[in-house]
Amino acid sequence: MHDTLQRLFQFKAWANDELLTALAGLGRESPITGLAVKALSHTYVVDRIFAAHMMRKAHAYSSANLSEMPTLEDLSADIRKCDREYIDYVAVLDRGQLAEQIDFAFTDGVPGRMSREEMLMHVITHGVGHRDRSARSCCSIPSRRRKDGFTTYLHEAEASMRRRTAA
Repeated sequence: MHDTLQRLFQFKAWANDELLTALAGLGRESPITGLAVKALSHTYVVDRIFAAHMMRKAHAYSSANLSEMPTLEDLSADIRKCDREYIDYVAVLDRGQLAEQIDFAFTDGVPGRMSREEMLMHVITHGVGHRDRSARSCCSIPSRRRKDGFTTYLHEAEASMRRRTAA
């Protein structure tokens, strides 16, 4: 599972980068950009909240949504940094750490308990839907359609192993 988690977080970083790059191409005045920033800032906050839970540290978020939206540029930098931190974090975890049960409180104060591995899987799966909705809006123009699935990532990142030439 450890190798799979590493690949999933590398995929997450790749898919986020693809989308953020496409959004930057639309320009900050595009209404699509504003909607995407709302969705992606939510996933960023959830990523940060769960990172704090896994490290047993407090976080400053009282909600999974920001009251003030960042610029696309600032959010892009934050997401890319967060993705790198998760890739580095997952790389050093052992089976015992993945299985460790962690008590925490959701932002509404309700107590929770999940293993570190469950939290990591939540971080991976939570962002997929938000990223997909943003990508569909951003890429509704045929010339901007993108492929951001895990299979596309694998065949680009591991082209020689997948019997493909690098793009």
